[in-house]
This record gives sequence, C-alpha cells and structure tokens, in this order.
Amino acid sequence: MGQSLSQMYIHLVFGTKGRQPRITLAVEERLHAYMAGILKSMECPALKINSVPDHIHLLFKLSKNEALAKVVEQVKKQSSKWMKENGVEGFTWQIGYGAFSVSRYNVEMVTNYIIRQKEHHKVHTFQDEIEQYVKEFVFTDYDARFFWD
Repeated sequence: MGQSLSQMYIHLVFGTKGRQPRITLAVEERLHAYMAGILKSMECPALKINSVPDHIHLLFKLSKNEALAKVVEQVKKQSSKWMKENGVEGFTWQIGYGAFSVSRYNVEMVTNYIIRQKEHHKVHTFQDEIEQYVKEFVFTDYDARFFWD
C-alpha cells in the first residue's frame, strides 16, 4: 500500500479591497475562528491567525490533498460571505494574496511575527511589509500595479 507524506507550512497574507479598515475589534476574533474552521474542514490546520484592520495573516499546514490556490479561494470566498452576514456591509478581500513557504524550523518565528502584527503595523505599512517579503523571497513576477487592487 502506498503512502504520501507532506509537510508544507504556508504563511498567507491578503488585504481588504482598497485597504479599507474593515476588520474591527468587534469582529476579528470571530473572523479568525471562522477562518480556522474553514482551514480545518480542508485538512489544513491553522497554527496562527491574526489581523489588523486592513489585512490578515494566516499560518497553516497545507493538506496533501488540496492545492494552495483552492484553499485560498475557499478561505477568502467563505470568510467574505461571513463578514457580510455579520454586519460588515460590502466587505470584499483584495483579489491578490501573498503565500510564503515556511520551514518547520521557522514556524515558531513566523507564529511570533503574526502575534505581533498590531505592534508591527504601528511602524510599518502593509505595503512595506509585502515589499519586504518580495525582496526576501526573491519574487521576480511581482508587479505593484496588479497586487494592490
């Protein structure tokens, strides 16, 4: 009998449409829990989720049975619907996203980074953060004209 093994950790980041500050303190904990439930249903357990008003960070283990694009699509689609159903009228996520692989040796470091998002964004903008990732991960296909919708 064959066996497939997979251990891929993903740091997923995406913002609200137009960077509108729509993730309020009143809704963020429930949103995080809802997203964790979506990930769990796809066999992609969430390790950490945190947000600031205009974007969200998710660290999860990618299921060997799911494509990353499908996971992102479902998390964004279902959570956008949930936000609207919970009183955030006209809520939409940006079209793009950033997904970064994380070595199992760096999971704790990324978890701590996600935990500190509110402090981090007192000093750095979301755009600064993404552009740092682009440099660090050497993305050659990044085009700011299309990422920042």
